[in-house]
Amino acid sequence: MIIESKHVRYIAAVACTGLAISVGATGMTANAATKSTGLSGVTAMTTTASSDEDKAVDEGASTAGVTLLVGNALADDATATVAANSASLVQTANASYEDVAIAQVESYANIRALPDENSEVVGMIYNNCAASIIDTQGDWYKIVSGNVTGFIKKEFLVIGNADLARSVSQRQATVSAAAIDVFDQPTDGANSIGKFPQGEVFTVVDENIKESDWIKVTCENGDGFVVRSGVTLSTKYNLAETVAEANARLAQEEAMRQAAAEAQMKQFLKAAQASQSKSSSSKSSSSSSSSRSSGSGRSYSSPSGAGGSAVAAYASQFIGNPYVYGGSSLTNGTDCSGFVMSVYAQFGVSLPHSSWSQQNCGYSVGTGDMQPGDIVCYHVGIYVGDGQIVHASNERDGIKVSNANYRSIADVRRIY
Repeated sequence: MIIESKHVRYIAAVACTGLAISVGATGMTANAATKSTGLSGVTAMTTTASSDEDKAVDEGASTAGVTLLVGNALADDATATVAANSASLVQTANASYEDVAIAQVESYANIRALPDENSEVVGMIYNNCAASIIDTQGDWYKIVSGNVTGFIKKEFLVIGNADLARSVSQRQATVSAAAIDVFDQPTDGANSIGKFPQGEVFTVVDENIKESDWIKVTCENGDGFVVRSGVTLSTKYNLAETVAEANARLAQEEAMRQAAAEAQMKQFLKAAQASQSKSSSSKSSSSSSSSRSSGSGRSYSSPSGAGGSAVAAYASQFIGNPYVYGGSSLTNGTDCSGFVMSVYAQFGVSLPHSSWSQQNCGYSVGTGDMQPGDIVCYHVGIYVGDGQIVHASNERDGIKVSNANYRSIADVRRIY
């Protein structure tokens, strides 16, 4: 939606680029990717604007409350650029949060090429996003945030507020050892509640356990404790978005929204045709309760009905089937994104075989508004209700049900 004023067109778009900054003894790594949110309407971002104030005036816009942690979503050159530009955002073991600038705006503020209100808009920073200040010129800061480098009025940033910076960021622990156990107590001889491979990411609950080498984390099996030396700590912030990133995101969201609407209509027509065939009991049985068998001898019902609840019900019947990296067979083996892709394919929705790409499909909803059929993103799974997801978890557990909050949720995407 565009709001017109005599000075500038403001676009009610809210999104952030997620940055994961790893803290180590010798350096840091950073990866970024565009974070998508749902909008009631879509339009292209304007690349130039002039106004006496740069913040958005759409009171209906809402900020994105979560970030996206991505492993290898960008090309090496783009990742390297982000890593170099965002170096001053690194949180080391002894650093405070006071060096990070946090945007406090109604919706978003423009980032400009020069410290001039008539200068080209090169990006947007959204409420609670973080930035690194690299220069000061009068009433302007020169900042780096995500892939955006430019100028913003000082009034839109808060600096030196450690509590604010801490509240809008998230601490994570990534398994750096070959594998690590999560224990029920922070003591030797405690019981393991799960073993996790290198690269597994936990949300940190408490890293300040007094006189201890233990860190309290949240995993899919609940809260537990890991040995500090077996993980790498990192801090995750919301970051700004370039004009090009915003345009690409909005165009993709509109395309996915249209595809979802078409798929839903097809399912509606299919259900209507099935209802009309009830005059023939054999046809009714064939259309509403057909089944197929896998090599294991299990029988599976064909998709019935339309919408998210039908998706969740269909997906749940494959619980117990194997996980296979790179696979997409619901019966013989699939990985997390292949599972979501293959389930939705049965409802006429074409999704990419990539967890990162699926995190940009459909439109975003808040974690408090999850409904059955929504795609829950960390890796990816399908929400089935009652705080649970069904997902292709790992080679050990296969397709299973887990608590939806077993990991920090990057986003929730709704297709229907």
